[in-house]
Amino acid sequence: MFASVLAGLGRAAGIGAAVVADAAVGDPQRGHPVALFGTAASAVESRIYRDDRWTGAVHTATLLVTVAAAAAALQRAGIRRGPWAEAACVGAATFVALGGTSLCRTGAQMAALLGGGDLDGARRVLPSLCGRDPSVLDAGGLTRAALESIAENTSDAQVAPLVWATAAGAPGVLVYRAANTLDAMIGHRSARYAEFGWAAARFDDVANLIGARLTGLLVVACAPLVGGSPGAAWRAWRRDARRHPSPNAGVAEAAFAGALGIRLGGPTQYAHQLEIRPTLGDGRPPEVADLVRAVRLSRSVQVSAAVLAVAVSAVCRSGRRASPRS
Repeated sequence: MFASVLAGLGRAAGIGAAVVADAAVGDPQRGHPVALFGTAASAVESRIYRDDRWTGAVHTATLLVTVAAAAAALQRAGIRRGPWAEAACVGAATFVALGGTSLCRTGAQMAALLGGGDLDGARRVLPSLCGRDPSVLDAGGLTRAALESIAENTSDAQVAPLVWATAAGAPGVLVYRAANTLDAMIGHRSARYAEFGWAAARFDDVANLIGARLTGLLVVACAPLVGGSPGAAWRAWRRDARRHPSPNAGVAEAAFAGALGIRLGGPTQYAHQLEIRPTLGDGRPPEVADLVRAVRLSRSVQVSAAVLAVAVSAVCRSGRRASPRS
């Protein structure tokens, strides 16, 4: 009985270890597997690129199936070797996929630069958060861009990976991270990728549906920790999120706006085009102090998501493994 329960805790232990490791060290500065995947994806793209959806779908499917097969083989090997090997496998995969610590560190750096009036420094850091053109942004624009990125990536970089690690172990979390990386690379509406990146963008939308909505719920729950209103977060989410062009980013951004009592959205200049985003929330434009609060809110949501992921993994996995039929 004890051995069965211990085996069932392997995934929970791995997820917990990954969260602790990410909090301690953040993303590796060199040789990050996500960067290596991006390099491989670019190499494949350079060989097969054509300006149509079918070729883009083949490109996306080939890369994601390859990642899924490799991760599944790794997880099977871990399971055969016992609970600690399984924990190490899930932990390594989850650590690779998590980016919440680096997200908050970069957000705090942006807040410090903007608070000190160093707009040039903030413009240099902004590309680490999002794909907007920093050269055309003033202090207010840089603040809004950073805060919206903190909101969206609280889901993309932390909550959604934890959802997939809990639901499907190493294959789930690594395929999710690969899909999210492809979306960042080719999922935007530039002239080159409007057709070729369509499949990557749609797959990423589906992969983030649950994570984004869990993020919204956790923002509502954590709003009081930053002096915000759960009711305002809920109302902004339910009223405004559907107007955002992304079915998932709108949830996180609207919930953050309501929780912080600010207004997000408006003209958004990307490298490839200008987008006029809908208004999210009904407060004032964000200030540097709101960016600081957004980082604190993101951390609170991340911790809450980690606790949920470990608890759900422990209960569900140990219950299944300890079953008399197992």
